[in-house]
Amino acid sequence: MTTEQRKIAALKDAPWLASGRLARLLGVLNADGEQARPIGGAVRNALLGEPIHDIDIATTALPDEVVRRAKAAHFNPVPTGIDHGTVTVVVEGHPFEVTTLREDVETFGRKARVAFGRDWQRDAERRDFTMNALSVSPDGTVHDYVGGLDDLAARRVRFIGDAATRIAEDYLRILRFFRIHAAYGRDGFDQVALQACIAGRDGLRSLSAERVQAELMKLLVAPAAAQALTAMGDGGLLLILLGGVTYHDSFDQMMAVEQRLGFAPDATRRLAALAVAIPEDAERLAQKLRMSNKDIDRLDSMAHRWRRWSSLDEEGARIRLYKLGPERYRDRMMMAFARVGPQIDFDRMTRLVTLPERSPAPRFPLKAADFLARGLSPGPALGVALAHAEDAWIDAGFPLDAATLDGIAAAAARVALQGAR
Repeated sequence: MTTEQRKIAALKDAPWLASGRLARLLGVLNADGEQARPIGGAVRNALLGEPIHDIDIATTALPDEVVRRAKAAHFNPVPTGIDHGTVTVVVEGHPFEVTTLREDVETFGRKARVAFGRDWQRDAERRDFTMNALSVSPDGTVHDYVGGLDDLAARRVRFIGDAATRIAEDYLRILRFFRIHAAYGRDGFDQVALQACIAGRDGLRSLSAERVQAELMKLLVAPAAAQALTAMGDGGLLLILLGGVTYHDSFDQMMAVEQRLGFAPDATRRLAALAVAIPEDAERLAQKLRMSNKDIDRLDSMAHRWRRWSSLDEEGARIRLYKLGPERYRDRMMMAFARVGPQIDFDRMTRLVTLPERSPAPRFPLKAADFLARGLSPGPALGVALAHAEDAWIDAGFPLDAATLDGIAAAAARVALQGAR
């Protein structure tokens, strides 16, 4: 028995397929002459032993019939894309996308007119990559109409049919090619696919910023993201997508820093390492990719004053931690070390990046009441006293004993009172 045959045999006993909500939904759909199978990423990941996330289902049943059966079983059908054959069926709070089989009935240029069908092979031939066209029956039988099993065994991401045609149907498939290779590929790229992506790169300009951002952020956290980004840069794709200079050594270093520290991959942080050196870079990316306000703030923060951070001592690092908070502090510190290059001192980096966990900066302990009790009234002088006291407290190393705090408060109150006269 070959390795692939062993994987398929194991899939026959897969709990995710044989029991639970998915099994109940398949039982409802696989009746009275209709067929339904999980298809695409869930099957690919199951065969690779990777975690399974969303489970998409293909069926011969028409959308209205899917809705009827779901309601009869007391599931909740939501017509999320019913004109295109997709119904999201919610089973006990868990959504499954159920899509009727389709086939091209007429093609012209970059467009195709499709119709619902019952032919599993023709439906598979409309999909993007061979490893994403695998489907599995409820009994565990894997169906392969386009050579997906061989490509999966070789970890080769290959377009179904003519690569240029698949790309022209949806230019987002260029990004998906690199993202899926970064997640599941091995060794070099399929050259036919790679050259077709490079040849079709101008089509990326037609994509919405939201679609590009969603796909790119997934790519950035994939295991082989560095290899994919290098190929995209060499092929002229990153300049179209990001609109500026990219720093691949810095990206590689950010991955190394995350791995050294045991941190989960962070797409926003990796994007900053790849494409942000000055605040204008952050502004450009915010526009090109329609980032969320939170991500824009993080990119902007990582563009500011990170250059000296790698040479900070722990006392200086604590001051920045206090002023910025844990997330911004960690972002800037990791950005600084990502830019250092191969001479990085990993032990020193580890001490500084993990400072928020080892020595959280305390809250400023003095309040307005401490100064009102010393004769100050609400108003500008009170603000001066608080600011002066906070600076003195930071300079003193964040003391918390009562005597030192009393001295800081008294001195700040005197300064404020003198300035108010």
